Amino acid sequence: MPGTRFTDIRRFDSIDSTNRYLLEEARAGAPEGVVAVSDHQTAGRGRLGRSWEAPPGSNLLVSVLLRPDLPGDQQHLASAVVALAALDAVDTVVGVRLGVKWPNDLLGPDGRKVAGVLAETDLGAPATRTGATGPPIVVGIGINVNWPADAADLPEGLIGLATSLRELVGRPIARSEVLDALLEAMEPRVGDLGTASGRIRQAGDLRAACTTIGTRVRVDLANEWFEGTATDLTPEGHLVVDVSGTRRTVVAGDVVHVRSREEADRA
Repeated sequence: MPGTRFTDIRRFDSIDSTNRYLLEEARAGAPEGVVAVSDHQTAGRGRLGRSWEAPPGSNLLVSVLLRPDLPGDQQHLASAVVALAALDAVDTVVGVRLGVKWPNDLLGPDGRKVAGVLAETDLGAPATRTGATGPPIVVGIGINVNWPADAADLPEGLIGLATSLRELVGRPIARSEVLDALLEAMEPRVGDLGTASGRIRQAGDLRAACTTIGTRVRVDLANEWFEGTATDLTPEGHLVVDVSGTRRTVVAGDVVHVRSREEADRA
């Protein structure tokens, strides 16, 4: 994309994983800004080993290689800025404002999933010759652009849980337009990762877009789980959950929106 750091765009008809490809490129010393886009992924993956299969050529499957100089406890902001840029891009292209389900899902106005983000890093990868100091972080995003066309296309277990831009606006969407808008929106947000004030700004934008705040959630951690009400994000972008009057800060974990008992009784 001219005018951005994302000028090296590598396109594939099919690949196992765009994230895997860029992690290997990072180990070979590839600089920040390399983009991998594929019509189809044979081994695409999400958080916790989840997968998502869509017909070839229907959705936007893209990963970007970043090398931000980020404090260790704020590396999650690399995926946050990609998610926020995707919100901007979708708003620009189709006029729909999505929300962020913390930490990594993009939801439509009705709460159905439109996109997911996965960030992976390699602390052992070499630095580049361009002066980048941070370890490489590869951020992949899959945006449901034209599939499913409607809920009937989904497997039974996903009906009511996922949607696409096409279904939201009632017409096919050009994936190239979404990609161009995504990379353009990403440029200033990625630039913000290099300064403390910029990181605060991006965390604030994440808080404003976060649909998890105010909802009842279940948080699954490595060795425990708990339920509570998500009340806020910290200035670093971590989730704050009220658990029976005790505030718990979640740096990383799997978060599920759950209905309160009152909501369940009314259903």
